[in-house]
Amino acid sequence: QADRQTVHPHLDHAAERVAFLADAVDERGHLGVAFRVQRVNPARIPEAAEFGQRSCAVAEDDAAELFMGKSLREDIRIIESQLGKPLPAGWTDTYLARRDAALSAQVVAVTGIVHVLDVLAARGIAVAVASGGDRAKMRLTLGTTGLLHRFEAPDRQSSWLFGADMVEQAKPAPDVYLMAARALGADPARCLVIEDTPVGVQAGTAAGAIVFGYCERNDPRKLLAHGASAVFADMHRLPDLLSH
Repeated sequence: QADRQTVHPHLDHAAERVAFLADAVDERGHLGVAFRVQRVNPARIPEAAEFGQRSCAVAEDDAAELFMGKSLREDIRIIESQLGKPLPAGWTDTYLARRDAALSAQVVAVTGIVHVLDVLAARGIAVAVASGGDRAKMRLTLGTTGLLHRFEAPDRQSSWLFGADMVEQAKPAPDVYLMAARALGADPARCLVIEDTPVGVQAGTAAGAIVFGYCERNDPRKLLAHGASAVFADMHRLPDLLSH
C-alpha cells in the first residue's frame, strides 16, 4: 500500500488539476486508477489576480486553498462572495482568455505519467479523465502536453473526457466520477481515484471509490484528512502500488 506519510515538504501550489478515473477491466482484477496528468505554476494564480483587480486582495496560498480543484462556476461564486457584488459583464470571457493563455504557455506533464499510461494500457486497464474543469480546458491542457490522443479521438466520437460542464454538481460532489464510471461500465467501488486536492478527494470518496492522494506538490495531511486512504509523492511508484 502507498505510504500513509503525514509529513511532506509543502512545495509551491499548482493551479491546474486534472484527475483520471479507470475501471478494473482485466481478468486479473486490477483496480482502476485515476490521477492528475499535468501541472502549471503561474507567477500568480489567475483567480487571485482577479481579486487584486477588483480591490479584494488575497495571497496566492489562500487563492490555492480557495480555488484548486473547483469548477469555474464555483470560482465565480467564491469571487462574488468575497467581493460582495456580482462580477461585471464580460468578466468570464476575459478571465478564460487569460487562463487559457497561462495554461498554453506553462502547463507540463507530470514526471512519469507517460510511463504510467503505457503500463496501464499494457495491463488492459481502462482510463478516463474526470475533472473539476470543463472539457474545453481539459482539451487545452491535454493537447498542450501531447496526451489528448490517449483519451479522445480527433473526431471526438470516442471520448473519455468527463468535465464539470457535463454534470449538475461539480467536485466535491461525486457526479463527474459517477458519470465516468457509468461510461466505462464500472462499479465505482472497483475504481481507484488518484487526486491531489482535498476537493477531488472528497468527490472520489463520495463516489464510493478508493482514493489515493498524489502529494508531489501538496500537503499530504490535507488529502488524508479529507478521506484519502493513502498518499504517495512519486508518480513512477504508481504501477507498483497497483500490484499490491
